[in-house]
Amino acid sequence: MTVSQKTVETSHGEIAVRESGGTGTPVLMIHGNSSCGLVFRNQMNGALGGRYRMIAPDLPGHGASSDAVDADRSYSMEGYADAMVEVLRRLEIDKAIVFGWSLGGHIGLEMIDRFPGMLGLMITGTPPVSPSQVGEGFKPSPHMGLAGKEVFSEADAEAYARSTCGEPYDAELHAMVARTDGRARRLMFEKFAAGSGKDQSVIVATATVPLAVVNGIEEPFVDLGFVSRVRYANLWEGKTHGIEKSGHAPFWDAPQKFDPIFARFLESVDRA
Repeated sequence: MTVSQKTVETSHGEIAVRESGGTGTPVLMIHGNSSCGLVFRNQMNGALGGRYRMIAPDLPGHGASSDAVDADRSYSMEGYADAMVEVLRRLEIDKAIVFGWSLGGHIGLEMIDRFPGMLGLMITGTPPVSPSQVGEGFKPSPHMGLAGKEVFSEADAEAYARSTCGEPYDAELHAMVARTDGRARRLMFEKFAAGSGKDQSVIVATATVPLAVVNGIEEPFVDLGFVSRVRYANLWEGKTHGIEKSGHAPFWDAPQKFDPIFARFLESVDRA
């Protein structure tokens, strides 16, 4: 499957966008902190990318995108959400399904009110927490310290890449992390800790958009018990889904198990 790449001019900066060759319903794929759209290569290059128009932008300050024009404006969950809505508008897409991984899931939740054309949302590695629930939704780990650290050493970059994606590990993962504008980590984390943006526990309890929640059962950073107890207004298939022998990034470490679930969600939203 051929994946094309282009640059989209936005008020947040130049955004690099990968697109699969599919012509079906657009599917926006939003990556996590210090990653880029390349992390979705299994889906973009596979059967799903051949069926759907999969769109994987690099967030401002990440991957092949430019650093943010205004760091304070862009480097937050709500700033990124605004940037992703602007990308869709520039691509003349008014309806899309959204997949968000980790930080990308939080961005997807922030997009619900900003993008009326959202047909459905799947989140992975994303506990929908209120500001007071951060300690419940996330497990304490060294990773959380790195998530908001501005200046990374080579060892930090490798540790972060290995812990977020797991196996298989390759040099491209390290390069994604090393390239990221460190201000993006620091400012996003500071604002998240300060409670900026919408209360995401309220979003999922009230939003009528179909919401799929899929996680690796060996998820190292998110408390899956918390995720299963959250009140959801429209939880896809009436339950959260777990993938065995998978960690924080099931689309990467277990695509053979993740993709059939993803396909089922996409098909169900398409039918609706």
